[in-house]
Amino acid sequence: MTYLTTEELAKRLSYNPRYINNVLRPKHLDEGRHYVRPFGGRKVLYIWENIEEDMFCDQPVGIPMANGGVCNG
Repeated sequence: MTYLTTEELAKRLSYNPRYINNVLRPKHLDEGRHYVRPFGGRKVLYIWENIEEDMFCDQPVGIPMANGGVCNG
């Protein structure tokens, strides 16, 4: 597995490190699958293989609807 710091992940994804910490991690990344906190500390290391796999997973094509469905146009 490849472990990355926030700055290294930001370079690979072309995002600002603050955006990763404030938006991506709380909403889209799961602790244990996408990142770990070694030795129970504050430092966060991201697991690149799992993030890369989930980035390219099949996403529904269309417009999301309020009831959870998708409008295909």
